[in-house]
Amino acid sequence: MAETYTTNDILNAIAAASKALGERKDEVNRLNVFPVPDGDTGTNMSLTVKMVVDNLAALPIGASGADIRRAITTGALMGARGNSGVITSQILRGLCEGAAECEAFDVPSIDHAFDTASTTAFQAVRKPVEGTILTVLKDTAAAAHRANKKKMPLEEALSFIVSEAYASVQRTPDLLAVLKENNVVDAGGFGLAILIDSFVAALTGREAPLGDELAIARSAEPKVAIEQINDWEGSAYRYCNEFLVDSDTLDKNEALDFLATMGDCELCVGDNPKFKVHVHSNHPDQVLAYFLERGQIFEVFIHNMQLQAADRTAKLAEEQQREHKPLGFVAVAAGAGNARILESLGVDYVVSGGQTMNPSTKDLLDAVNSVNADAVIVLPNNKNIIMAAQSCAEVSNIPCEVVPTTSVPQAFSALIACNPTGGLEENVRVMTDALADVRTGEVTTAIKDAKDAHGNPIKAGDVIGIADGSIEAVAQTVDDAVEALLEHLEADEYDTLTILAGDEMTDDAFNALVESIESTYDDLEVDAHRGDQPLYPIVFSLE
Repeated sequence: MAETYTTNDILNAIAAASKALGERKDEVNRLNVFPVPDGDTGTNMSLTVKMVVDNLAALPIGASGADIRRAITTGALMGARGNSGVITSQILRGLCEGAAECEAFDVPSIDHAFDTASTTAFQAVRKPVEGTILTVLKDTAAAAHRANKKKMPLEEALSFIVSEAYASVQRTPDLLAVLKENNVVDAGGFGLAILIDSFVAALTGREAPLGDELAIARSAEPKVAIEQINDWEGSAYRYCNEFLVDSDTLDKNEALDFLATMGDCELCVGDNPKFKVHVHSNHPDQVLAYFLERGQIFEVFIHNMQLQAADRTAKLAEEQQREHKPLGFVAVAAGAGNARILESLGVDYVVSGGQTMNPSTKDLLDAVNSVNADAVIVLPNNKNIIMAAQSCAEVSNIPCEVVPTTSVPQAFSALIACNPTGGLEENVRVMTDALADVRTGEVTTAIKDAKDAHGNPIKAGDVIGIADGSIEAVAQTVDDAVEALLEHLEADEYDTLTILAGDEMTDDAFNALVESIESTYDDLEVDAHRGDQPLYPIVFSLE
């Protein structure tokens, strides 16, 4: 195999690695130790890398190395979901920064890039833990350094790096007790090894675990890119037509002449056999028919620009009507009931998400930018979203801080503690202090066999009670799990219980549970609401 690779070879390998991880994300997810349904590691890493590929696909043909690196780092950061996604974004950022200082794709440059990636990723995590994705990254960087020191040929070095990445994954249970206890390797580390392995396989043509599917991905040409055209409003034509064409016979100049008869803003870019077509026209059927006669079309998007313009105008008017505030709030929550309560407590924008899907840095940043305020506080309401929220705060153009809430009830308490006339820093401090007085309980169903905080067995299908992140109750019914959690948390020592019903819990069952709690705890004020969160029939807090 050749030891000289083009930019296109590397971009194709990135796309292949993303595809491979996407196809194996469930395999990575199954390694997660905590037996609750969540925005899992494989899913989060896959979505993060997918946005990188999407960003690269949006670059014009012949983009510079600097533009490519910028697309990777921006896509990774904006697409980062959950802790694993944020760390992955920092690994990719470090690889790009290291590569920027090198002139060729060779073993010394790979050594330098991985060294920079390791430094960057470790700097992003305040308390690195051995036996995680960071360990696998560190060991991979060490392998790249050894390969460079031994002056290995490029492809031999790449194979050595892949082997050492997997070897590091196999060692993670020896470094992290919870992995050994559950007889699994680290999910994030495994996901990183898959990315590295699939990238190298696609680049060198080596047979990969995914076999023929990966071979197809290696041979696929990158999508033809086109710049985003923000000219829909005011066009004399109603429909914006965008699609890809696969044709060996299409004459680009003739196609452009035809498109000019159909409307305006016509573009046909690319070369045989891949083209991207864009035109504003009142006759999308005729546009599509022309290209169907000359090849195959796919990824067709037809937008009604008049409806889009009206919708945008309405949204702008709505935003302008919002009263400007010195301090605004963005919160993450799943369930219409939770969203209504948060809004009633002063939250300006509720981002849909939580355990079932972690919003990305971009999702949070878009929400922050939509708030008409001098400064914004973000309430992530899930420990797996805190890092994405912090990344959002770092890149926000307006002052933005994070109050590290790990549940929706914690957000209630933080918002109640807020001083409407206080500044950003004061309220972050006051709201964060309020979290110390809140104990949180969550009830859900185990999705696999595991163990509770005390080593007792959990079977898939058991109802489990989680107290402040620790599995402290295993039961057969939701009511029994709630009762066990309240006893564990010594509910009779608190004044108020805020309890939220999930979307699958009926009103009758919820009311009966509340009545039972009130009869058991005479002095406990129970504040019951429908949160309608998925997967968790009960979430509560004690204060």
